[in-house]
Amino acid sequence: MDGVSNPQTSPIAFLKGHGTENDFVIVPDPDNAIDLPASAVARLCDRRAGIGGDGLLHVVRSAAHPEARAMAGEAEWFMDYRNADGTIAEMCGNGVRVFARYLQRAGLVEAGDLAVATRGGVKKVHIAKALPGSGREGGITVAMGRALLPEAGVTVTVDGRSWPAQNVNMGNPHAVAFVEDLDHAGNLYAEPPFGPASVYPDGVNVEFVVDRGERHVAMRVHERGSGETRSCGTGACAVAVAAARRDGADPSVTGTPVTYTVDLPGGRLVITEQPDGEIEMTGPAVIVAEGHIAPELLARTETVVA
Repeated sequence: MDGVSNPQTSPIAFLKGHGTENDFVIVPDPDNAIDLPASAVARLCDRRAGIGGDGLLHVVRSAAHPEARAMAGEAEWFMDYRNADGTIAEMCGNGVRVFARYLQRAGLVEAGDLAVATRGGVKKVHIAKALPGSGREGGITVAMGRALLPEAGVTVTVDGRSWPAQNVNMGNPHAVAFVEDLDHAGNLYAEPPFGPASVYPDGVNVEFVVDRGERHVAMRVHERGSGETRSCGTGACAVAVAAARRDGADPSVTGTPVTYTVDLPGGRLVITEQPDGEIEMTGPAVIVAEGHIAPELLARTETVVA
């Protein structure tokens, strides 16, 4: 990182936002001047001793970040995304929407098309205009890439019930099981057992899905390494693709886009698969708070006072 490595000596601005209750600490830093080691990120994302969040969105100009300079010609802004434990991640679909909402709120971009640089490449984003008199911000659409459908499938088992699961890869692995009742998913604290284990040697995100209406489904998800989460953007995309194939819809064959509404515990996403295979995810992004981080929170070391 090109940023300053010495401890911060003045308060640092932050915002808090969420997309379908997938929540993030936002740290604006156009010049990449703020040092954010993993330990500091973990403290900021701590829900008891910090601000709290599923991750951190470090907002940097692409030209100012060594990992994004090659993308600066396509995207002015780089989403330097960090997981809640401080580890670096390539992408986060819900995070990109919140990132774009921050740029709009800060007056750095307007409604319309936007390119955002990520470690997963440049992502195309569209910020919809708010409807006049609605008092609500427009939704944000992110192009999420194409889904792969490996032939190998699995069977998922919970509390003695078993279901076949569709294997969908959205850059990360998903097993999508259609069930009669979302309660059949159990508590989702631990990864639901699946077999054969060789299909997902590094673990898998498991989605349980029920029908709510025509091209309308609801889901719960176990995200590998995290347990059940309120929202998963790639999971919603995987569910929409699996539902479309189950229902006999394939845009690459018909030439017609297919759209599914996906309800998650944290809100609603609308997923469209285009004839060229591109998956577009549309949903809300909300900024809920802003303030300043105390410098000692970033520089703090644990001490015990007698």
